[in-house]
Amino acid sequence: FMELNEELVKKMLRAVLQSTKSGLSLSRLQAEYKELTGEAIPHKQLGHATLDALLHSMPSVVRLDRGRSGEVMCYATGVNEIAHITKLMARQHTAKKTGRPQVVNCQMRVKPSVPLVLNGKPDKILYNCFIKVTMLLFPNSKAQSFTDFYFFRSDKRMTLPSRFQKEVHAHLSRNPQQSNGNPYSPKLVQSRLREVLSKHSNGFWVSKLPQLYRELYKQDLPSEALKDLEQWTHICTVSSASPSQTQKAPRTPPTSTSSPPASPTAVSADVKQKLGELLLKYSSGLWAHALPKLYQDTYKTKLPDYVLDNLPLLSDICTIDYPMPDNPKRAILYVKAAEDENCNREDLADMKAREEAGRRLSSQAVPPLLIPREEYPSVLVVEANSTNSVVLRYIGEGYSKAQEKLEDDMKDYYAQDNTKKPLVSPSSGQLTAVHAEEEEEILRAQVCEVMSDKVKVYYVDHGFSEIIIKSKLLELHEKFFRLPFQATKCKLAGLEPFSQEPAVLKKFDSMASGKILLAEILERDDIPLMVLYDTSQDDDVNINAACLKALQDKSLESPLQVNSAYMNVNVTSVCSDGTFCCQLPSRGLSKLNEILEKTETYFHSQVTSESLVSRPFCGKSCLARYKGKWSRVEITNLHGTRVLDILFVDLGVQASVEVIELREIPPPFLRDLISIPPQAVKCCLADLSVSVGSWTPDAVQWLRDTALHCNDCSLKIAKVEESKRLAHVYLFTSKNFHDPSRSLNRQLADSDLWKHQKDVFLSSQGSNGGGKAPQMLKKVSPQSSSRSTPPSTPPGSLALPPVLELPPVGQNMDIYVSVACHPGHFVLQPWQDMYKLVVLMGEMILYYNKTEEKPLKVEKNQVYAAKVENNWHRVLVKGVLTNGLVSVYELDYGKHELVSCTLLRPLIQEFCQLPFQGITAQLAGVKPRQWSEEASIVFRNHVEKKPLVAQLDSVQEAAHPWDRKVTVFLVDTSQEDRDIWVHDIMAEFADELTKAA
Repeated sequence: FMELNEELVKKMLRAVLQSTKSGLSLSRLQAEYKELTGEAIPHKQLGHATLDALLHSMPSVVRLDRGRSGEVMCYATGVNEIAHITKLMARQHTAKKTGRPQVVNCQMRVKPSVPLVLNGKPDKILYNCFIKVTMLLFPNSKAQSFTDFYFFRSDKRMTLPSRFQKEVHAHLSRNPQQSNGNPYSPKLVQSRLREVLSKHSNGFWVSKLPQLYRELYKQDLPSEALKDLEQWTHICTVSSASPSQTQKAPRTPPTSTSSPPASPTAVSADVKQKLGELLLKYSSGLWAHALPKLYQDTYKTKLPDYVLDNLPLLSDICTIDYPMPDNPKRAILYVKAAEDENCNREDLADMKAREEAGRRLSSQAVPPLLIPREEYPSVLVVEANSTNSVVLRYIGEGYSKAQEKLEDDMKDYYAQDNTKKPLVSPSSGQLTAVHAEEEEEILRAQVCEVMSDKVKVYYVDHGFSEIIIKSKLLELHEKFFRLPFQATKCKLAGLEPFSQEPAVLKKFDSMASGKILLAEILERDDIPLMVLYDTSQDDDVNINAACLKALQDKSLESPLQVNSAYMNVNVTSVCSDGTFCCQLPSRGLSKLNEILEKTETYFHSQVTSESLVSRPFCGKSCLARYKGKWSRVEITNLHGTRVLDILFVDLGVQASVEVIELREIPPPFLRDLISIPPQAVKCCLADLSVSVGSWTPDAVQWLRDTALHCNDCSLKIAKVEESKRLAHVYLFTSKNFHDPSRSLNRQLADSDLWKHQKDVFLSSQGSNGGGKAPQMLKKVSPQSSSRSTPPSTPPGSLALPPVLELPPVGQNMDIYVSVACHPGHFVLQPWQDMYKLVVLMGEMILYYNKTEEKPLKVEKNQVYAAKVENNWHRVLVKGVLTNGLVSVYELDYGKHELVSCTLLRPLIQEFCQLPFQGITAQLAGVKPRQWSEEASIVFRNHVEKKPLVAQLDSVQEAAHPWDRKVTVFLVDTSQEDRDIWVHDIMAEFADELTKAA
């Protein structure tokens, strides 16, 4: 346990120290480590009496030095790998590359984990994987891939300790294994697998395959087939769940056992073809209720009314799921794949040919470089002559570390005189070893061009070329052909039309070249499609979006001149901190409006699905409707694959929408629209005694009511903060900007809207006993009450969701541990209906982000909807504080949070159909005790944010679902050779602590 924990502590310390170049004091290091991990640095657990002693024992991670004041300072130790990369990059002598590379980020930033993340070990076991279909949608179209993120109970046998065999014997006996007597025919299984995949076009977890196979063919799936799945790439792709899925939520499963009754009415072939095109655009699912508008907008004709009432008529082109059983019209449609054997064979032949061409760059075979399984790998950017062909290297185990080991082995091998065989008569395309004298390194290279006494070589592991003398070439021994070439390429998403623009490449070179960045992999093609992020600063920088902004024409920016007055100002949004956005008359705004009018005409004349956005990503520029007109937007956040947050860049308005509401910028207007800078000017009112961020809700509402509804505003700029591009202005609702007394600034300053609402003592409701301090509730001000609706109260008639059904005692269920404090208290979620929770949260985001904030009477022990970070959750109020904060408990995830009372909304009945998914639990098989901090850390390391198998030991029912508690055995089945029973680990750890004491 100590060894495992020490490695984790090292990683966390390295992440903290690499965030600053100036070093951290011991106290600051402790504080930032706790902020990152939620826990103090465990120096005592690791066997050190003081923190200083622990840090001295980690010279590879931290370097200690004394500052000018005598205080001990901690600095990140340079990683050998980074120094190694720096040396090699410094050798690249081109006009673009001078000096050493700047290392920005060596590892993925540690961020708060999303509860829906899968955290299994992808290399070990197949039943924690899902199948990605690689079949054809239509006979003559390109193959499409559809990924499905959901999880079913594994049929894998557990290796039981003897003392538990009797308890689970009955359960295991119902999971018979494949008989060894049946002959295994790979071709037969492959043909049947194609048939299964055709029925589940959005994929399924491998653990479900034996059951599906048995139901269809009345035979058990041969166990050998599970081992061969990864090799059958012409039929399916097996992808594993990993921790890097933190920004992506699981997608919903494709089929449902219940469906509405079918109708004899037929759907025309033309309608089916058009619906098939729309479904193809949204391969992760399309809500049925969105079809009529989407169909009308795309094809300029009405969808027949009977289609939505008879969805089973579309079963030949899509699969239908009903995540909300009480509302059949809230169905999700998934495109159904159609198989074409001839096309499959051609695709397979093409794939093999490409792989073979990649392997054989000389007479020796080199394995192809595989794209990392994780979704967010770290990469070292080498260079880019085009954003469609960026040269990079993957950083980490199996990649840069394997490469460093290979070059160490090469250095040792060629240090012997008898192995230094010069390469005689080099030829173009030949692989060779190159002796770099200045660093005494031996590198793998490929001969590109042969001259009289020199050769041009390409370093296949580092991605750059160099002209050297022939005497540096050595024969490359065959044992150094085993590692794939590490230099590879990627495409940058959103920059495809501007891949060779000088301004784009210049910006990319300054921001990315020679740096280690975080990569988000959108498409895993031969040249993967990526979004790159610089995570070394406080705020992550989207490299793709920054490069696209390099095309903006600065002359079209809104003018911001001090002491200048502007009429015909349009205030577009007012934020809760008192800042607001407006549009000033300018050449850029006129050009923008002109192009958007042409865009409207273009969309009206087009009858095609080409403009639909099928691959959204953060930083993408596209179009969405605002008040009936198309406007430019940037995607700022994704909630799964269907719901996303956008910013109307010319209005300063934020919104949450479905992906079907977005459109690609039409190619004829793309360059012009990209060149116009955002026209929303951020402002604040000048000369107010209250600073930005300290506005009362009443003052914000007054400004909204006054300015947003005025069609003839004017303003005068007092000063401009260039670093924030924030203008301090005097705002008028008329053209009388010469008279400061008529400004909204003066009216606000003279009003009593700045008076903060007073707190009053109110006795709390619920289970609090006597002797406890009374809870504090905010009193609604008279101004607020007079202008808005009366405070709403939690409806007493709100019916809580049904209680979550659990399997019988002694049975197993697949679960995900969302929160783990210690073995006596953790929260688990069942995987079976996890996709329904994803759907529910998406619906809550769309609903609540469009509702206006209203005064709400918050009561303890009542259920509400609350906004936590960017998501809306179903919560139970645990307490109301005097400062306007509310303590809430997330009923689906088991987390306790503090949120502002302004972020609470009444929970409507529509969102009470799904049972609360969070189940409070304790570990079976261990004696209840006061668990130490060290034991709690070990427990969390093994279970938190991980999918596990839970065996139900007992259930403690209660009057409310959030008071229900279960006792379970937890089993980690992610390892191929054995199952890990968590209670055995905790019992052993407790025994060791007892002996040590």
